[in-house]
Amino acid sequence: MKNATSPHPENEHIVENRELSIWEALIPVVILMGMLAYNIFFKDGEWFGEYSNQLILLMGGLVAMIVGLSNKTTITTMAEEVWENLKSVFVPILILLLVGALAGSWLISGVIPAMVYYGLQVLSPEIFLPASVVISAIISIATGSSWTTSATVGIALVGIGSAIGVPGGMVAGAVISGAYFGDKMSPLSDTTNLAPAMAGTDLFTHIKYMALTTVPSITITLIVFAILSFTTDVAGKTDIAGFLNTIETTFHITPWLFIVPVIVIALILLKTKPLIALSAGVISAIICALIFQPEIVALIGDSTAGSIAQAIFSEVSIETDNASINDLFSSGGMLGMLWTILLIISAMIFGGIMDGIGALARITKELLKLAKSIFGLFTSTVVSCIGLNIVASDQYLAIVIPGKMFKKAYEDRGLAPENLSRTLEDSGTVTSVLIPWNTCGAYQSGVLGVSVSEYFAYAVFNYVSPLMTLLFAAIGIKIRMLADSEK
Repeated sequence: MKNATSPHPENEHIVENRELSIWEALIPVVILMGMLAYNIFFKDGEWFGEYSNQLILLMGGLVAMIVGLSNKTTITTMAEEVWENLKSVFVPILILLLVGALAGSWLISGVIPAMVYYGLQVLSPEIFLPASVVISAIISIATGSSWTTSATVGIALVGIGSAIGVPGGMVAGAVISGAYFGDKMSPLSDTTNLAPAMAGTDLFTHIKYMALTTVPSITITLIVFAILSFTTDVAGKTDIAGFLNTIETTFHITPWLFIVPVIVIALILLKTKPLIALSAGVISAIICALIFQPEIVALIGDSTAGSIAQAIFSEVSIETDNASINDLFSSGGMLGMLWTILLIISAMIFGGIMDGIGALARITKELLKLAKSIFGLFTSTVVSCIGLNIVASDQYLAIVIPGKMFKKAYEDRGLAPENLSRTLEDSGTVTSVLIPWNTCGAYQSGVLGVSVSEYFAYAVFNYVSPLMTLLFAAIGIKIRMLADSEK
C-alpha cells in the first residue's frame, strides 16, 4: 500500500509467549487506550504538550515492557522486535521528509498554485467531492499507492477545496476514500499482493473476488459525496474569480508547470522506487522555481540558495492580497513532518514491545477461539485486523498476523483462501488510515494537513468496507467454499 516498507513483509516473524495470559496481554492495550481517551476528551490533546500522543505511546510501551519482564521475556527479545519495527519504517520516514520537501518546492515553483488555478476552472463545486474520489481512485489504481496519490493530487484537491469553501475534512475524506479504493484494486499495490500471499491464493483471483465487496462500498461512497456536494455551501463564481486573479498576479501560472507532477507519476508507473520518484519531483520543482518564479524565490530569502533551502527544510509562507487563501501558500517543509515522524517512531516502539512479549499473537489467538461459526470467523478476522491497526500501529502487521493465524481456521471450515485475503484487505488495509498513531493515519494527516479526527467521518469507503464484508458473511452472499474454487 505504501510501497515503502520492508520488501518482504510476509516473512515477518511473530513472537509467541506461552506464559502470557490474555489478561496480561490486554494490560498495555487497556492502559494505552485509557491514556489516549483521557488526552482526547479531557485534555484536548495537550496533556503533555504538542507531543502528547508520542509520549503516551512510549508510556504504553513501558507498561508492555514491565508485563514482559514479569513473564520472563528478555529485554533483548523486546529490543530485537522494536529494532525490526523501526527498520521497517526507515524508508517511510525518508518518504515523509521528501514529501515535506516536495510540498515546499512545489509551492515556490508554482506547481501547487497552478494545480489550484486550473482545478478551480475545471472542477465544478457541485461535483467537486465525488470528482475528487474518482480522480484519486484513478491515480491510485495507476500507481498502486495511496501515499503517492495523497502527496500529488491529494494536496492539490485539498487546496482547491479550501479555495471554494469545502471543509478540509470532507476533501481529505474524499481523497482517502478514492485512494484506498484504487490501492485495494491495483495489482501494483504491495498490500494487494501481500493479502493473497498470506491467505494462499493468487493475485488476480483475490482482486476479482475482492471486487464483490469493494464495488458496493465505493458506490455507497460516491452517493454520500454526491449528496454532500449538493448540500454543502461553497464559494460563488465571484469569489472564485477573485481567487484566480490573486493566484495569477502572485505566481507565473503556465501549463508547463505540470511537467513536475507528470514526471513523478510517470516514474511511479515505471515502478521506480518512491524515494527516487519524489526526489525527482523536488529537483524538477526547484528548476521550475528558478525558471518561472524568480520573484518568489527572491522574496523568500537573502539568496537563491537560501530561499530554496528554506522551502525544502523549513517553513515558508507566501503572502498574497487575499488573506482568505494565504493558508494555501504556506508549507512546513521537512520540519513540518517532524511531529508525524516522531509519532510513527513511538508507535513502532510500542508495537515492537507488544510483539516481543507475545501479546499480539495471544490476543489474536483468543479472538480465533470466539469464531464458532463462519460469520464468527469473519468477525474475528475483522476485529483482529482493526485491533492490530490500533495496537501495533502498522498496516502490514494487521495483514500478516491475522493472515498467519487464521489461515488454517478458514481451511478447516472448508472456505476458499480468497475469503481470508478479501477480509484482510477489507479490514486491515483500509482502516489503518483511521487510526491517528498508525503509520498510515499519521502519514495521511501529515501530508494532507488535515487531522484524522477531521476526516474520520468523511473517509466513507474506509469504514464501509469492513461493514460490507461482515454483511456479506452474515447473509452468506458470495462466500466461496474450497470445493467450489477447485472446480
